Amino acid sequence: MANFTYVIVDEKNKDSIIVDPSWNLEIIFEYLKNNSLSNRYILNTHSHFDHIFGNEKVKSTTGAKVIQHKSSPLEKDIEVDDGEIIEFGDSKIKIIHTPGHSKDSICLIIDDKVMLTGDTVFVGSCGRLDLPGGNPHEMFDSIYGKLVNLDGNLTILPGHHYGSSKTSTLQKEFESNFVFKFKNEGEFLKFMRS
Repeated sequence: MANFTYVIVDEKNKDSIIVDPSWNLEIIFEYLKNNSLSNRYILNTHSHFDHIFGNEKVKSTTGAKVIQHKSSPLEKDIEVDDGEIIEFGDSKIKIIHTPGHSKDSICLIIDDKVMLTGDTVFVGSCGRLDLPGGNPHEMFDSIYGKLVNLDGNLTILPGHHYGSSKTSTLQKEFESNFVFKFKNEGEFLKFMRS
C-alpha cells in the first residue's frame, strides 16, 4: 500500500519514536539496532489498519507506549489533542487535529520544519473520504481552516507514496495540489462527492 513508517530520533539521548508502524518492521528494528537506539513511543497519525498494523509488534519488542489522538477508538497509552506539544529530547512535536480522512487524523509538526501529514495530505492529493470516519466537511475545515494557515516552508512527509515524489513542501502543495485550489466549501464538496 506504499505506506511510509517514520522514525523520529533524539540523537543526544539515543531514543526514538516510530510513527505509523506497518509492514517490513525488520528494517526498522535493524535501524534501531545499528544506531544503538531505544524506542520510547509509537505515534499513530490515525487509526486505520495500515497505519497501526505494526503497533503490537513494536510494543512487544521495544516496550514503547502508544500515542494517538483522543478520538481514536483504539487502545492507547497516551491521548493527545489539537495544539498539544510533545517534547522529545531537544525537539518539539506539535499535534494538529485534521479530521476528514478519519475522525482521529492528526498531522505532526516537528520543530517548525517538517510536517508528517499521515493521510490528510499526500503529494498531489489528499486522503480518501469514503472510508469509515471520512467526512468531506471536516476535510475542508482541516485543509482550509488549518493547513492553509501554516508556514509554506514546512517539508511535507505523507503517509503514503502516492504522488510524483516522496516528499514536498507545503508551498509546493499550495501551488500544485488540487485540494488547495477550491474557492469555497461548496466547490470542494461537489468535487469530492463526484
